Amino acid sequence: MSKLYNIYKELKLQNSSVLYLFKSGIFYIFLDEDARKMSSALNLKLTNLNESVVKCGFPIQNLDKYLNLLKNMNYEAKIVDTSIDSKPFTAKNYVENNDIQTFLSELADIDVENLSIREAYSLLEKIHEKAEKLK
Repeated sequence: MSKLYNIYKELKLQNSSVLYLFKSGIFYIFLDEDARKMSSALNLKLTNLNESVVKCGFPIQNLDKYLNLLKNMNYEAKIVDTSIDSKPFTAKNYVENNDIQTFLSELADIDVENLSIREAYSLLEKIHEKAEKLK
């Protein structure tokens, strides 16, 4: 976690008005000052990261819900997913990137050797629909 905190401190020096949301395992978390602010604003439980730093967060499946709440409350939030990069993404770019990665994973998992013509046609329709949404 100290790696995340170091990234957080560095980012806050560059732009202290932005909230930084870190992907940490199956949670998204706010750290330190951002955690104190978001704990009360979003009714999230504040816990200790260590003796001097606090955190609060929510499960990854609730990302859209909390991004919408932050947007409605006029907070600017950026997401840091260190499994991708330590540079922050805008919420929109992060969600789009995840959608594209999911789409590509689904494509890669297709067993083309065992598709019937009907299944192949159905698959092409689904791919077309998803590609239109991602445009």
